[in-house]
Amino acid sequence: MIIKKNPAEYLVRELEFKTSKSSGPGGQNVNKVNSRVELRFNIAASELLSETEKSGIMNSLAGYISLDGTLTIVSQKERSQFMNKKAVLVKFNKLILKALTPKKIRKVTVKPMTAVQKRLDIKRKVSERKARRKLNED
Repeated sequence: MIIKKNPAEYLVRELEFKTSKSSGPGGQNVNKVNSRVELRFNIAASELLSETEKSGIMNSLAGYISLDGTLTIVSQKERSQFMNKKAVLVKFNKLILKALTPKKIRKVTVKPMTAVQKRLDIKRKVSERKARRKLNED
């Protein structure tokens, strides 16, 4: 992430919140209050992210991103708009951190010959035991 003078200031400008009526909990209050919160973040227009970070986020979060490159996250689990906004921000942070963490490169390893031999010996013993059972049945 490219560090600017005040990244939080840029982030506030880049995040867009929309509220609407929720289908979640709230009883009769659901019909009166806009408690559902939708967060929109335009990845392509972001000043905070470098080009490599943008492409990494686009690849790993493709299910959350629309055709125009906008990341959309919704929360309507809580009764209050404030709590839903907090939940959306937590989810946003988790998704971005997960998308930006580099994947661990797997080292190719070879099983030791003793482990392979031990597994084959166990398989052979089990096979012999089952073969002896068949002989005893007849």
